[in-house]
Amino acid sequence: MIAIQPAGGDAVRDVSHYLRPGLLQLAALPPLSLYIHLPWCLRKCPYCDFNSHELQPDDVPHARYLDALNADLEAALPLIWGRPIHSIFIGGGTPSLFSPQSIDRLLGDVRARLKLAPDCEITMEANPGTFEKDRFRAFRSAGVTRLSVGVQSFNDAHLQALGRVHDRAQAIAALEEAAASFDTFNLDLMYALPGQTMQDLEADLAQALALAPPHLSVYHLTIEPNTYFAKFPPRIPDDDLAYAMLDRITEATAVAGMTRYEVSAYAKEGHRCWHNTNYWQFGDYLGIGAGAHSKLSFAHRIVRQVRFREPRLYMDNALAGHALAQDGDVARAELPFEFMLNALRLKDGFTFAQFTERTGLPLAMIEPQLQLAQAKGLVERDLGGVRASTRGFDFLSDLQELFLA
Repeated sequence: MIAIQPAGGDAVRDVSHYLRPGLLQLAALPPLSLYIHLPWCLRKCPYCDFNSHELQPDDVPHARYLDALNADLEAALPLIWGRPIHSIFIGGGTPSLFSPQSIDRLLGDVRARLKLAPDCEITMEANPGTFEKDRFRAFRSAGVTRLSVGVQSFNDAHLQALGRVHDRAQAIAALEEAAASFDTFNLDLMYALPGQTMQDLEADLAQALALAPPHLSVYHLTIEPNTYFAKFPPRIPDDDLAYAMLDRITEATAVAGMTRYEVSAYAKEGHRCWHNTNYWQFGDYLGIGAGAHSKLSFAHRIVRQVRFREPRLYMDNALAGHALAQDGDVARAELPFEFMLNALRLKDGFTFAQFTERTGLPLAMIEPQLQLAQAKGLVERDLGGVRASTRGFDFLSDLQELFLA
């Protein structure tokens, strides 16, 4: 397990705590991203296990939450001082419930405190409802460069089963508006839905590709603990049909000129999501907001942090100067699995140089597992690095588990 200790209520640790000698030797720090969590949505979806809370737009405490984010960021600055930010992702919840004026203020506060790379990618999640769609151009004016539109399906019956608040017509209108307002955007689609047939999947996929999205993310519906679907499980397609659906998605996107660059992501040339790629390459990210997670590297350690989860508790603590609920080093023995959990998701895999640079560990730490994975036909390797084989991509969890401590 990751060695994380409670931090809430304690005095904020001095930066020297993170710079003290340790067991790792990182020659350089990886790229740094910023994640900002806005936790409210109109309705909690029955499959959702994210930190999201139902609230009507007029009840969202915009100003106080933005003040808390500002205080949270201020307290974290000593840990990332001088490091440029290469991407920002505003997630939720439904961030597009926040007004464009609030997003403009939020990004202004960030720019005043952090150095953004000239080509910094700024993504915001948005739902296809009419209320949010009408704000897309204003979000672009506020500084957002990329939308991630949570369509999930174009089938009204499936949307209703998923608890979505939009319908097919609103989804199409929102994506047309996203294409008109932004140079790039993500279309999020789910498959293996309750009652979904291959014909249903074909219809969803045809409609999605007809809108010519530059990026498509696809997610297998999974039943997560502590969700409505966990208590009242729907009937979903069996594994064989789900695999066939994913194969069909991969075939159709290739014909449409999209490359599968990650296990669940397809993109046209020049439209890969840089923020998510930084996660998969075991880059660093500072997470602010209710329940946000951070992964930060220092010369001799890699640290994970978690903010207070409940929005009111988060705001109270962040404004008092201690937003962290958990803060601690990733155990050295856990780093190979942590790295592989991300890097093996990428179609191109990773280089051996990336492993040593991002973990501070010698290659000898993973050589026995790599040999076993190769013997099982789950990876391909050359003198430079490793990637999942076709079989390894299909059985990615089995491959990743080989690197558990």
